[in-house]
Amino acid sequence: MVHVAHSIELNSREAVAELQAKFGEVRPKVILCFSSTKQEPHELVHQLHNAYRDALICGCTTAGEIVSGKSLKGSVVAMALETDTVEKVASVVIQNLGPTMDLDGAIKALELHMGASLDELDPDHHVGLVITDGLSGAEERLIESIAEKTEIAFIGGSAGDDLKFQKTQVFLGKGVFENAAILVLMKVPKGFNIIKTQSFKMTGKVLEATQVDEASRTILSFNHKPAVEAYAEALGVSPESVADHFMTYPLARMVAGEPYVRSPQMVQGTAIKFYCRVQRGEMLALMQATDILSDTKKAVTEGLAEKPGAQGIIDFHCILRALELESKGLSQDYGALFNDVPTIGFCTYGEAWTTHINQTSTMLVL
Repeated sequence: MVHVAHSIELNSREAVAELQAKFGEVRPKVILCFSSTKQEPHELVHQLHNAYRDALICGCTTAGEIVSGKSLKGSVVAMALETDTVEKVASVVIQNLGPTMDLDGAIKALELHMGASLDELDPDHHVGLVITDGLSGAEERLIESIAEKTEIAFIGGSAGDDLKFQKTQVFLGKGVFENAAILVLMKVPKGFNIIKTQSFKMTGKVLEATQVDEASRTILSFNHKPAVEAYAEALGVSPESVADHFMTYPLARMVAGEPYVRSPQMVQGTAIKFYCRVQRGEMLALMQATDILSDTKKAVTEGLAEKPGAQGIIDFHCILRALELESKGLSQDYGALFNDVPTIGFCTYGEAWTTHINQTSTMLVL
């Protein structure tokens, strides 16, 4: 079974006590927990471990939380997964996401615990979570490397810190980590489904990234013109106003006709800094925003119909989507989309599915 609970208590001890009371007499295999920065994370993890000593505790800090039917701020949301949903679980923390990141060692640790190599595991009944420090800037290399090494799906997002952009943290076991990522590999006997949804349509215009600084996620030129000038030309606006259109007209890498959004963050002189890395020579489609609520409702409805009998949803929901919904007074309408299935999620600093993406929701349906 899948159980969800939440608390708006700021004291971590009191928050966990409320979660326990709402969960009741469950014996979880995994506790997935997403919390705001208002709850002290070390104490939160400590209290969860004391309450559920036989469960794997994992999660991160957030920029907003989601629980069945609600969009929240300043809360703790948790999901308890029992053994009928997660038969076996392995986990590892990668503590250094710099150039010496040891992904091979992390995968070996997962394989050792699962008792088989990733190649030997059934990809229809094994799924991974990847949750990364949202300020590390290392998501692309990590997520794309995972996708190159295994057919097992790894889905997730980047930790937030309530838009402070100072410290984002991930949780695993008794530990709280920075500049780190956690990998959680689960055997799910009833199977799973993955939903990726972004609310954009193609404009038919394409920009080539002709000069880039990959390390800083900055594009210096498109189509051999200064990035700001070329972007403004594509939009039909003045270079001075180009940043006003970033949320509505991001770019996307197209893979087999499917967009993987790269959102512009800010203008830097004649260059544009992005929330995602873009490689030199990439052809990027200019996108135009559509309706988040109707698009998400359609994606969730279709995703649930593909594999009936959903027990729970974990939603990794981009903070840029959340900010747009909030500006339109639609945050609670978004939360209401998940009334019918036990759901938790958080507002991320980037989403993980095949690569690092923006302005997207990636969801794991169990």
